[in-house]
Amino acid sequence: MSQTFRKWVQVACVAAVSIAVVLPGTADAATRKKSEAKQRVHRVFAGNGKRGRMVQAAYIPAKPSFGEMQGLQHASDNLGLKSNVALVVDQDTHEVLFSKNDQAVLPIASLTKLMTGLLISEAKLPMDEMITITQDDVDTEKHSSSRLRVGTTLSREELLHLALMSSENRAAHALGRTYPGGLQTFVSLMNAKAQMLGMKDTHYVEPTGLSSSNQSSAHDLATLVNTAYADPMLRDFTTTPGREVAIGKRTLQFNNTNRLVKNPNWDIGLQKTGFINEAGQCLVLQAKVAGRKLIMVFLDSAGKLSRIADAERVRHWVEARAAAGTLPVSVPAAPAATGNTLVRQVSG
Repeated sequence: MSQTFRKWVQVACVAAVSIAVVLPGTADAATRKKSEAKQRVHRVFAGNGKRGRMVQAAYIPAKPSFGEMQGLQHASDNLGLKSNVALVVDQDTHEVLFSKNDQAVLPIASLTKLMTGLLISEAKLPMDEMITITQDDVDTEKHSSSRLRVGTTLSREELLHLALMSSENRAAHALGRTYPGGLQTFVSLMNAKAQMLGMKDTHYVEPTGLSSSNQSSAHDLATLVNTAYADPMLRDFTTTPGREVAIGKRTLQFNNTNRLVKNPNWDIGLQKTGFINEAGQCLVLQAKVAGRKLIMVFLDSAGKLSRIADAERVRHWVEARAAAGTLPVSVPAAPAATGNTLVRQVSG
């Protein structure tokens, strides 16, 4: 064996090999699972091929979402959706076409940014005003990363665009922090706006969605989407596929967190994604399907792509029903007494 080949084998052994020790077969299943949950033991080989020391690594099971802790995953539906909460509403008639665990109140992650964007847009603040990212905007709760370094200066318009399109947390926080009156005033206005819209299940504690205390229900979120859809800037910023932003001497490409905005099979008017562990994967959108303007809400989906797959399942289902003539005729409903609140009307 050549010296070069022997050295290659030694390097490969060090880099690639770890073998889990199997617990004795005499242990009962309950004991074995309990032991495996506490720790996993690995034996590492040294470069000379001999067994090295035992290395113990703690095994931490995935923390369940709030929806899973409530047992929402046990509910079944005829579309086989992976989201534990789902709601599909006709935007014109306010009729509920599909619902699943729609009364649950859960963390909403970055869906929060829709309310943040709505308040910034309605405030009519100068969008060309320059805002600098500070240490106050750094995420100390989830310790998430950001491409906007401390000291980065962008316009309010750019920050709003990045918050809505790319779900940039520091951008959203900076928008709230620099709002007249400060961050606490901004959060108070977020809650006041929710109450004004009739979003009785909704509460905010910050403008990014990183906190699991930002919570809402599917019906409240449908109301928010319906309201936000009336704002042309929010429609534009949430559906832009991507944007280049000059940051100092660099030009960075930011992309939309929702791949459906680039899908030619979709006609999306407004959308927002969200994720934290407590909330699972979330998605809200307004789209035209089979000639109908629909609002879709998907909360607490387990897989990274499952919220997208659920939206596709709903679209195909609506198109199939429309083609078969089993979809209710869309007749615009009279405005509800609560303004933009969507009234639940379950079809027969």
